[in-house]
Amino acid sequence: MTMEGPVTPFVPFSPELDIVTEDQHTHSPVRKRARHTGNISNTASESGQSPVMVLEESKAPMRDDTYYMADGSCILRVQNTLFKVHRTILSKDQSSFGPMFTLPQGEFGEEGMLDDHPIVLQGDTTEEFRHFLWALYALPSELMIVQSPKADLSRLIDIAKVSSKYSFKSTETWALDAIQEYLERNTSPFFNDNPLIRMFPTLNTRSSALLESEGQIARLIRLAQMCSHSRLMDTMIQLLQKLMSGSLHYSYLAMTLADEFNLRDLRGAAYLEVMQTSVFVCPGVANDHTYVEGDIQETSEGPQRLVVSPVQQLRLLSGYHRLSKAWDRLRAVPPQFEHSPSCGATWHQHGCTQSWTDFWKEKTRSEGVLSLGCANVLGRLGIIIKEFDKWGSATYMHHDCKSAARRSIHEKVKQMQQALPDYFTEGGEY
Repeated sequence: MTMEGPVTPFVPFSPELDIVTEDQHTHSPVRKRARHTGNISNTASESGQSPVMVLEESKAPMRDDTYYMADGSCILRVQNTLFKVHRTILSKDQSSFGPMFTLPQGEFGEEGMLDDHPIVLQGDTTEEFRHFLWALYALPSELMIVQSPKADLSRLIDIAKVSSKYSFKSTETWALDAIQEYLERNTSPFFNDNPLIRMFPTLNTRSSALLESEGQIARLIRLAQMCSHSRLMDTMIQLLQKLMSGSLHYSYLAMTLADEFNLRDLRGAAYLEVMQTSVFVCPGVANDHTYVEGDIQETSEGPQRLVVSPVQQLRLLSGYHRLSKAWDRLRAVPPQFEHSPSCGATWHQHGCTQSWTDFWKEKTRSEGVLSLGCANVLGRLGIIIKEFDKWGSATYMHHDCKSAARRSIHEKVKQMQQALPDYFTEGGEY
């Protein structure tokens, strides 16, 4: 019984339309990544399992030191490990194991009674299932550790994942609540709007700590999606939005996860951050160097070079073009607002409108605005808001109209933020 749970040419591009030549890459080559080859990898790819998992399961299974219990009534095999546990425990919580145990047995007798004939669980790792069994068998005093500083986030993620897979609803809910409490407890500076989250490093180098945190964040996003846990998903999206400004690695991670799970709230911000902080190139080979998706090339000066997929590159190019066009339209025509009733009674509305138009024309060409890229519409609008606050009294603009004009800029910023994901699409016009 088993329970299953083309390389493109190298195309350099800069968001500011800089051309990256092959000669520029000779001094700072992108790190090469190892690739799996051979029959084992092909078999693993076709079956959805990693090569390591295939190799493990080809060996003779070993009994687990903790959860192969002498009085257990059911033997399970996960990868290369045998677990002997109690059917009554596995049948609790309206899990999918309960109905499975009632199924008619095959011609070889009842499965799960002998080491040579275990129930085989696919898609889990030994560590994940061991953590899951810990949650089922732990004493209340042991479970309290999840509310302490010694809580193990990786173990909680494993418990929630396996519980969801086998429909242990109350265990899944408990684990997800514990994860949420853990994040809120350990990332309190984030929830207080402080810029740095001490849980996750914001190093620009590809350190082991950074790699571990990226993997942890990706697991949490996938878990939230799998369990349809909107609160955890919102937490992780906000977390990534904060982390993106500290490292291009997190920006790329956010962009990739947003594509994988169609996370609209994350997608626009992630693509914008990558577009503004990197020179992005496609995978390929140039100057004897292999460029692999996700690699980041450090440079002595200027933006880092990020290797993205051809689809991501097309979206980034589309976003740059559309945002540049959006700024051209916005620069030509200032945001509209309704004149206050008192403006028409005591002032000349034409003069009020002209004053607003003159301000907009002057500030959209200011040094601060032009210092930002033409596709950085949100950044440019932010500078205009600051200039507006310094404007003081305008001779030909009514006070109430000034307030309305200021609101119109903020409304334009809000509209741009909401529509941002639509700018980074492959086809059509926006």
